[in-house]
Amino acid sequence: MSDYIQQLFAERIGGARFGLHEEIYKFEKIKRAKKEATQTKPGMELIDLGVGEPDAMADHTVVRKLAEETCKPENRFYADNGIEEFKQAAATYMKNVFRVNNLQPETEINHSIGLKSALSMIPTAFINPGDITIMPTPNYPIIGTHTEYLGGEVVYLSLLEENSFLPKLDSLPADILKKVKLLYLNYPNNPTGAVATKSFFEEVVQFAKKHELIVIHDAAYAALVFEEKPLSFLSIPGAKEVGIEMHSLSKSFNMTGWRIGFVAGNARLISAFRTVKDNYDSGQFIPIQKAASHALSHPEITEQMASKYSRRHASLVNVLRDCGFYVEKPKGSFFLYTRIPKAVADGPEFQSAEEFSQYLIKEFLISTVPWDDAGSYVRFSVTFPADGMKEEQHILDEIKSRLSTVHFIF
Repeated sequence: MSDYIQQLFAERIGGARFGLHEEIYKFEKIKRAKKEATQTKPGMELIDLGVGEPDAMADHTVVRKLAEETCKPENRFYADNGIEEFKQAAATYMKNVFRVNNLQPETEINHSIGLKSALSMIPTAFINPGDITIMPTPNYPIIGTHTEYLGGEVVYLSLLEENSFLPKLDSLPADILKKVKLLYLNYPNNPTGAVATKSFFEEVVQFAKKHELIVIHDAAYAALVFEEKPLSFLSIPGAKEVGIEMHSLSKSFNMTGWRIGFVAGNARLISAFRTVKDNYDSGQFIPIQKAASHALSHPEITEQMASKYSRRHASLVNVLRDCGFYVEKPKGSFFLYTRIPKAVADGPEFQSAEEFSQYLIKEFLISTVPWDDAGSYVRFSVTFPADGMKEEQHILDEIKSRLSTVHFIF
């Protein structure tokens, strides 16, 4: 019997070539390297600084609220585009935390089953074949992937250290700008940990108006900042005229597996998102929305988390500096992003961040995430599991002890 199935895969995922040539992505390489290293050095504990998710469970009051609401028979139905209670909680949260005072819950806010789902839906509402999405790089790839699925094109702007990891919007040529539909931004940024400034967001608003494009701001880490008050794109005058902002409870409230977030901003854009979403899902479980509403009414939960991550960042910066790295404490997010060394004295040279990341795993059982998109950097995350400050300090001391055994050349 002929294998006709192989000929039927869509070109967007490889067409007839799908599955025939295994490509090992960096996260799978990391996974395999960790497994091999733990088998090679069974007496050494793996220190995982590559995890991009919170290290703790959701607040006990949020968990209790979920349990209570799950027992109510009226909460067993489809939620479709979300319950009013959650939309109102999101509007109040935006006002109290980000000083965004003018959001209308019914028309300018909609829940989503996490931001990954929301980002995958956005291009469906706007991208036709030949349209362009501008994507900073490195960055979270989902909206770009779905742009290409729909026959659109992705134009990348490098996030460079000399520009504070902000994209240079004025570097785009006129022929590109004529075809741009979407501009994706993510601040505080994964993986760089960079934060946006008010002046940058003001520039974005003017850029969007001038070139008649839509801004999609992924604000998953927006409340996890350490030095200044949280900043929302929607707090900038004119921002709601040109875009939307997406918020996640995964990062800010330790609710990763709960899959709940919201999209806020321009009413016509929210309406388009809602229309597409109606054809993707039937809404998140109502008790999860009610528990999330409770979380949003307690932003002090996030403030406590941010304090912990700020402390860990400061300590990790000191450790890495003592080991020769040139690194600065980020102003937000979980992530510490630093340029890799050129070599180890009397040891290997590194041509890429991936090589250096593999070296750290195999030699020291320290896991990081490599990024070679715009220079060679590795991303350390401070979401490593630690039961209390004593264990936290033990892990940091162990990192220093292991890395101090060699001399890095930069």
